[in-house]
Amino acid sequence: MTPPSSARARPGPPRALSEAEILAAALRLLDQGGPAALSVRGVANEVGVSPNALYTYFPTKSALARALVEGLLGQVDRRTLVDRSQPWRTRIVAFALAVRTLLLDHPGAVPLLLGSPYDGPNALASHEELLEVLADAGLTPEDAARAAYLIITYILGSIALDVAEHDPAAAPLDEPARTAARRAALTHIPPGSYPRTAASAEVIAAYNTTTQYTWGLRRLLDGLAGSTATTR
Repeated sequence: MTPPSSARARPGPPRALSEAEILAAALRLLDQGGPAALSVRGVANEVGVSPNALYTYFPTKSALARALVEGLLGQVDRRTLVDRSQPWRTRIVAFALAVRTLLLDHPGAVPLLLGSPYDGPNALASHEELLEVLADAGLTPEDAARAAYLIITYILGSIALDVAEHDPAAAPLDEPARTAARRAALTHIPPGSYPRTAASAEVIAAYNTTTQYTWGLRRLLDGLAGSTATTR
């Protein structure tokens, strides 16, 4: 016997969701296609619900992006940063490398991070911890605040330049392969017109490497250490 049409039309129980599930789906889309792939409709399709089901959790795409950035910042390993038994430089370098490792694993999230207000609990916690490290280094509160901004802009700016040349649909960032591609491109620069650039080609080819990243960071920290010495 065929059931009444009203019985056939009765919907099943609503799909149960969690914020963690939604954010994991959003991160998958970012990893696959970059920021352009992130949309409420796309995430809804990824988790198998209608877009309206997501609005209870994230009323706008902007809210979704902010929550995604905040979640990623919460994954940064800050254990060395807060370890006051370690030298202050070691703590900052370890934090900077942890941020870089995480974001290069998820390059599509970098533009979202640059466009976010950086005011969520995880962002504020890392900033507070960075201020404590700089206070331990001997900086005044005002100088520590300025230095924290300097360090954060160095970290994010360096990573953004690394990510800018990466196709989000391509394979994960491969440092040796990208360095080789840079090296090959530099062979076309005429040394007669750009002698210093041509002579520095091997160093320039490695601009996107961890070695260059830490070199610049350590020079920055040298400057901060020198500024504390002149004020004592």
